[in-house]
Amino acid sequence: MASSDNHGTSSLDTDTVIVTAGRDTAGQWGFVNPPTVRGSTVLYPTADDLHAHRGEYQYGRHGTPTTKALQQALMALEGPRCAGVGLVPSGLAAISTALLSMLQAGDHLLVSDSAYRPTRNFCNGMLARYGIETTYFDPLIGPGIEALIKPNTRAVMVEAPGSQSFEMPDVPAIAGIAHKHGALVIDDNTWATPLYHRSLEHGVDISIQAATKYIGGHSDIMFGTISANEAAWPKISEGIRLLGTCAGPDDVFLALRGLRTMSVRLAHHQRAGLEMAQWLKGRPEVLKVLHPALPEDPGHAIWKRDFTGASGLFSIVLKPVLQKAVDALLDTVKLFGMGYSWGGFESLIIPFDCSDYRTATKWAPGGPTLRLHIGLESLDDLKADLERGFAALTAAG
Repeated sequence: MASSDNHGTSSLDTDTVIVTAGRDTAGQWGFVNPPTVRGSTVLYPTADDLHAHRGEYQYGRHGTPTTKALQQALMALEGPRCAGVGLVPSGLAAISTALLSMLQAGDHLLVSDSAYRPTRNFCNGMLARYGIETTYFDPLIGPGIEALIKPNTRAVMVEAPGSQSFEMPDVPAIAGIAHKHGALVIDDNTWATPLYHRSLEHGVDISIQAATKYIGGHSDIMFGTISANEAAWPKISEGIRLLGTCAGPDDVFLALRGLRTMSVRLAHHQRAGLEMAQWLKGRPEVLKVLHPALPEDPGHAIWKRDFTGASGLFSIVLKPVLQKAVDALLDTVKLFGMGYSWGGFESLIIPFDCSDYRTATKWAPGGPTLRLHIGLESLDDLKADLERGFAALTAAG
């Protein structure tokens, strides 16, 4: 492959872009992948170059050939509205860095009530201490969000869908109102990734991913990305520099390696997740399944309009049972691990309850709730594992 590997990606299918973007084999001495550059100091050949800070790379914290390769690949995946991508050490670091970059004391922030709980902790903790007010809103508010806009509202943060409760906000409608009042829109796009939802093309100004999940894909890195359009990128870029935020070189390399196979992995996660969701709908222990790609889901129409696919993460509501019965299920399953993440090759299951932190909406699903991530194992084996778990639940009920 020639050194023009990055050129012409706009005419290529996304599956091809995800494999080829950010690659320069001629510049990599013919190797397919870029080297993992571990470095801090960059030497300048002359005093004049030093004074002018001349050179593509100036200091390791500001970028290396490895980070450049990943940033180019992600920009190609995000689409033409992406002006830049910042790389940070975790998904939460992506959220906190984006918010700190865009807000200042006296500003008002609107955040979806379904947001990732650490997002709320950051808003209620550090942002509050810095004099930034946060108001939470019903994720299904749509254009009604205009009633919550204040003269000092500077940003609106959404999560589509909510990563536990799976409400599907109408992001274009919310973005239209926000932009009308001069506010920027931030989207946590970890669930779908830009492979299945190019949120920058749906009115979002800043798209965040916990790349720990599907970009990494192997449960072996902590990583975050911040993709921004032309309006937001200058502040994001400045914020990353001022905060001194950077991702480690080995994690950058592993994120780039994971990205190359994300298309085939997500296709499997989607198929397996939907088949499992349909199977769970028919289980006598299950009250309902929370998955926006199911036709009967309240958010299905928005998902079908704005998304091109779904991931392997969804939730179920069990019919009312005692906590000891739920725990019996959790203690019985073996292929479903209990752990607070998702997006890797392995299947996961956790109980959750949004009722103790929701403030704009009431969480009353009708029974205990479990979140499942469907991994790359055999679906027959996973179903058998859950059948054993349901049998234990019934016996303990």
